[in-house]
Amino acid sequence: MDKKRPDILELAAVMKALSDPTRLVILDLLMQGVQCNCSLGDRLGLPINLISHHLKVLRQAGLVQAERDPLDARWIYYSVDPDKLAGLRGQLSVFLDPGRIQLRLPTCGPRFAAEGTARVTR
Repeated sequence: MDKKRPDILELAAVMKALSDPTRLVILDLLMQGVQCNCSLGDRLGLPINLISHHLKVLRQAGLVQAERDPLDARWIYYSVDPDKLAGLRGQLSVFLDPGRIQLRLPTCGPRFAAEGTARVTR
């Protein structure tokens, strides 16, 4: 891995967090507004400890924020971090831009060895 590419490492960490379908559903539900893990658990039919685990992964990826209730700190409310989401959208847009695809001249393989020349490929 190229250690000079922290942008790729960060993107990979976020993509890994989003690779689980349950976490994608949780993020989708949080796009509807602030929620606690008990309401997420009710909507998904999952135990609170499993919801908490998925929320922890999403928080570590920076996608979700947590805020304790000022009256009873046992309650935690979760929301999507809009700045992180905007940054991720930008990163993905740049990374997946078809305009980044460059013409490449292959310099290996049997065709190159036989012909001694390379064809332009895309």
